[in-house]
Amino acid sequence: MADPVKKNYIYNLILSLVNILFPIVTFPYASHLLGPEGIGKVQFVSSFAQYFSMIAALGIPIYGVKEIAATRSQPHKMQIVYSELTLVYFIASIICTLLYFIIIYSFPYFKNDLHLYQYAVLIIILAFTAADWYYSGIEEFRAITLRSAFIKLLSLIALFLFVKTPADYFNYLLITIFSIVGNNIISFFYTFRSVSFTTHNLYPLRHLKLLLYIFSTTAAASLYTVWDTVLLGFLSDDTAVGLYTAAVKLAKITLYFVTSLGVVLIPKISLHFAQHNMNEVQKLLNKSFNFVIFFSIPILAGLVLLAPEFLVVFSGRRFLPATFAMQLLSPLPVFIGLGHLFLFQILIPGNKSKEMIVAVLGGVAVSIGANFLLVPHFRETGGAIANVLAECMVTWLYWRAVKKHYTFTYNWILLLKAAACCIPFIAVTWGVHLLHLSPVQVLLVTVAMCAIIYGLLQMVLFRNELVVQAFTYVYKKF
Repeated sequence: MADPVKKNYIYNLILSLVNILFPIVTFPYASHLLGPEGIGKVQFVSSFAQYFSMIAALGIPIYGVKEIAATRSQPHKMQIVYSELTLVYFIASIICTLLYFIIIYSFPYFKNDLHLYQYAVLIIILAFTAADWYYSGIEEFRAITLRSAFIKLLSLIALFLFVKTPADYFNYLLITIFSIVGNNIISFFYTFRSVSFTTHNLYPLRHLKLLLYIFSTTAAASLYTVWDTVLLGFLSDDTAVGLYTAAVKLAKITLYFVTSLGVVLIPKISLHFAQHNMNEVQKLLNKSFNFVIFFSIPILAGLVLLAPEFLVVFSGRRFLPATFAMQLLSPLPVFIGLGHLFLFQILIPGNKSKEMIVAVLGGVAVSIGANFLLVPHFRETGGAIANVLAECMVTWLYWRAVKKHYTFTYNWILLLKAAACCIPFIAVTWGVHLLHLSPVQVLLVTVAMCAIIYGLLQMVLFRNELVVQAFTYVYKKF
């Protein structure tokens, strides 16, 4: 890896760790106080608003990275692109805000908690201030990391100060909104330090065709990423949403880390695609594929074996009914990690928009059908099954599309090697449970032992490149 890539990866790794640690600290505190019903209520409201903000984005957080990366060597051209996309984002945010108000005031379903939805509109009306796409395009991951960490620290302090009883779910919602909107606003105004907004010679409609392709994908994808919680709320109740939220948060909490290397490589891969340098693309994909498999497989095993302990420690015993749902959701880091690779590192840089839409629509069909079929009978468990089926379908269709257009190779044997190295986890977990330790102690001891065993087996038996490089680096340093 070139030095700039290493530097960016370190910052993105820090950001991933912040995004992982933040819910590890905040969610247990909030869930113990608010319980499944309070957590479910807040999660449903914020998810409903975030769905509209995702529509307002129109695919700009994805498309914008590629466009900024392609024009960063031409400041005037980059200024035009930035201004055009920001203008489109602003108009879309206003339109989605109006639509949101029409819906919450028109349907009786929202009447009981109308004040919550009124405050959540801030997520939508300020959606256009999300500017991480610009910083990613210029590979300024340091700025993204520092601002995100600062806002999350403020949110954490506010949580401990203002959420102290089950009746404080409204305060929890406000803190959730702040953690989303606060980071965006700071990011937006800081963009003016390196690029200025202009109103001259703008032709924002020229982006519309590609944006609509990506928007269709993003909006449809949200049907099984954000809308799953909303559907569960409509088809069940706040308690089911709370249980499902606990399970899915723990299952997805490591996704920031699993996809962290891929996020850093996107600008480089986009550049090599533009230059038709497929050999370099293959080298970067090899690193990313190894990274995803190496970390996602043991995470899957850990979620299955330690689901009860995770739920008790991070959510409380009232969330134990979500154990089976969490175990069902355990393959998500694998499916989403690979899907992220196929989509963001191949299909989008390769401008394969139609294939993206087909894949996502396949996931939407599976998600909606499975949710309506399973949730009324199996509640949060049905929602978990629907989520996994949808992600599996999307990843498979992404892979089919990549295979159709490109000759990239993937070392699938790494998956079997990772799975083999996870087999001892079963004996370790069983042995630790015999010690009758507290749930926290079970997690600490089991995770530590399994991580050491996994790393040693990968290095000694399979000479995994990631482990060997990490060991060599540490050995040289110390």
